[in-house]
Amino acid sequence: MNGVTGRMGYRQHLVRSVLALRDAGGIVLEDGTRVGVEPVLVGRDPVKLADLAAQHRVERWTTDVDEVLADPDVDVYFDAQVTSRRPAALRAAMAAGKHVYTEKPTAETLDEAVALAREAARAGVTVGVVHDKLYLPGLVKLRRLVDEGFFGRILSLKGDFGYWVFEGESQPGQRPSWNYRAEDGGGITVDMFCHWNYVLEGLLGRVGAVTAKVATHVPVRWDERGREYTATADDAAYGIFEMPDGVIAQINSSWTTRVHRDELVEFQIDGTHGSAVAGLHRCVAQQRAHTPKAVWNPDLPSADRYRDQWLEVPANAELDNGFKAQWEEFLRDIAAGRPHRYDLLSAARGVQLAELGLRSSAEGRRLDVPEIAL
Repeated sequence: MNGVTGRMGYRQHLVRSVLALRDAGGIVLEDGTRVGVEPVLVGRDPVKLADLAAQHRVERWTTDVDEVLADPDVDVYFDAQVTSRRPAALRAAMAAGKHVYTEKPTAETLDEAVALAREAARAGVTVGVVHDKLYLPGLVKLRRLVDEGFFGRILSLKGDFGYWVFEGESQPGQRPSWNYRAEDGGGITVDMFCHWNYVLEGLLGRVGAVTAKVATHVPVRWDERGREYTATADDAAYGIFEMPDGVIAQINSSWTTRVHRDELVEFQIDGTHGSAVAGLHRCVAQQRAHTPKAVWNPDLPSADRYRDQWLEVPANAELDNGFKAQWEEFLRDIAAGRPHRYDLLSAARGVQLAELGLRSSAEGRRLDVPEIAL
C-alpha cells in the first residue's frame, strides 16, 4: 500500500478498509473459503511509516517499493500517491505481475491514462480503480430506485458538492495546499470530474457532452508552514452534462461554499413519476401520487415544510463503508480470476471529462465527449 501516510490512503483505505478486513479475518469468497489480508506499508517517510506500523500492528513497512514489487508473496499493489507519481508506479507494478488497485485520477493527461489502460489489457492482471461514491449507502439506494423504474422517464440530475476550505491564514485548511496549485496537479475540476463521470455512468449512462465554467474564487492561500502563496488552480467548477435520452445533469463543485444541505454532497434525480435526493448515507423520495401541488405566491410566507413531504428510502440490507465494500469486491475478483468492473478505461474516461471541462471553460463552449478506443 503506497501512499498510506496521506489523508485518504490512511483513513479510508488502510484503517477503514484493509485493516478492518484483516481484523475481521479476511474476506469470504463465493465458495465459502476465507482469504486473509495483510498490508505492507510503503512510502517515502520512514518515521511516519514506522509509527503507523506500530500503531496498527502491521509487521512490515518499507521505503523501497522495488523491493516489495520483487517479492513473490505480495499479490496486490495499491497506489494513493499524488497523481504525478502514479503512472510510473502503476506501470512498474503491472510489469512485476502484481494486481493493481489505485486511487484516481490515474494520470494527469488523457493520453497517459489511455496508455495505462492499454498496458493493463496486455498485462493479464486484475486492475481496479477506486469508484467509492457508487458504493455509498445513499447512492446504492438511488441506483436501486433507477433499476426499479421508480422515476418513470428520467428528466434530469442535479448535484451539489462542497464546503468551505479555510484559506490557512487564521485557521489551517482542511485540504493540502498542493490542491490549489495547478503546477502540482491541483484543481477541483481535475479532482472531482473524475468522480462525477463514474457517478453519472453508474446512474444514468455515458456522458455525451459537457459545458463547464471553472473559477479560482480565493486567489491567495497559506500552506502547511504558514507561508502565503498564490492559488493557481480552480477551487470551483460548474458543469452541465448531456446524458442519454436527453437527460440533463448539472453538478456544482466548490471548496468555497458554506453548507446548507443535509450532507456534503447531494444528488437529486427528477422523473415523470417521482424524484429522489441522495447524500452519502440517506436517500429520500417523493412519488408522483404523493407530490403536493406547489403554488407560487411571493406575497405570503410559505406554510409548506417541503422537506417533511419526502419519504425515507430504506436500506433493506447492511450497507458497509463504501471504500471497504469496493476493496472486498476487488479482492474477490482477484481470487476468481476475473476483471474488476471499474478499470483503468473507466478511469481514463474520468480524466477525459476533466480535460474537456477545463477546455470548455477556457473556450467558453459546449464540447462533445468522444468514445475512447483501446
